[in-house]
Amino acid sequence: MSGHAPGNRLRMVDQDERRADDVTMTFGGNATMLLRIGAFTLLTDPNFLHRGQRARLGYGLRSKRLTEPALQPTQLPELDGILLSHMHGDHWDRVATRELAKETPVVTTPEAATCLADRGFTATADLRPWQTHTFTRGTDTLRITSVPGVHGPGPLAKLLPAVMGSVVELIRGGVAGPDVAWRGYVSGDTLFRPFLGEVLERCGPLDVVIPHLGGTKALGLTVTMDGRQGADLVELLKPPVTVPVHYDDYDRFASPLGEFVAEVARRELPGTVRPAYRGETISLRA
Repeated sequence: MSGHAPGNRLRMVDQDERRADDVTMTFGGNATMLLRIGAFTLLTDPNFLHRGQRARLGYGLRSKRLTEPALQPTQLPELDGILLSHMHGDHWDRVATRELAKETPVVTTPEAATCLADRGFTATADLRPWQTHTFTRGTDTLRITSVPGVHGPGPLAKLLPAVMGSVVELIRGGVAGPDVAWRGYVSGDTLFRPFLGEVLERCGPLDVVIPHLGGTKALGLTVTMDGRQGADLVELLKPPVTVPVHYDDYDRFASPLGEFVAEVARRELPGTVRPAYRGETISLRA
């Protein structure tokens, strides 16, 4: 369930063609997504390295890219902002530093915001767990809430960068007052933990969950959700749609997409799993 769909071509949707209630994702590979949420456009975890190039993970660790990305900086539309889960070379690479506009707002962790400021980025928003950042266009608001994550078990957590997930909400203004028109959760590179159930308690029911999977291995330990943990997350949050990402682009991934799909099916979990091929644009509505 990886690779490009036969005959699939990347197509950017012009602003004039988009309906006000559209919510779509164009998958660039790994955790890179172009999210079109109503009138807002977000890029997530920009990773533009080519097949065979290596992402720097720190402490001398590197990971080799096995696939070609489906998005490059020259293909991007005007962005309202960038959503960065954490500072690792497969989520923000040297191409992103060189090619992305330094004034683009970046919503991320305090640690990553400091790194980006050192690289010349001037509009970072550093969120601690459950803090929010908003973008406004007319009477519509895009609200991003930082969700805590755990990138590594035990002592390894101290060696890995701080990571955040994000609840993204499209809020429509009106005569009757603000209304949440769509709500999604992007997990970031976290392991499954029961406290992630707070997403529902604090923010409310979700329209979609986008889990970072892959069962990534570092120093012999698993540092992102594998198929079983991804199914645990679906069972916990019960979204109508799940769109898995981050599972086959690098050589440190040990849990393929098929393991997650099989585990969800074995448990007969509710909702639909909707994988996206690199370069494909899919709906993020049920």
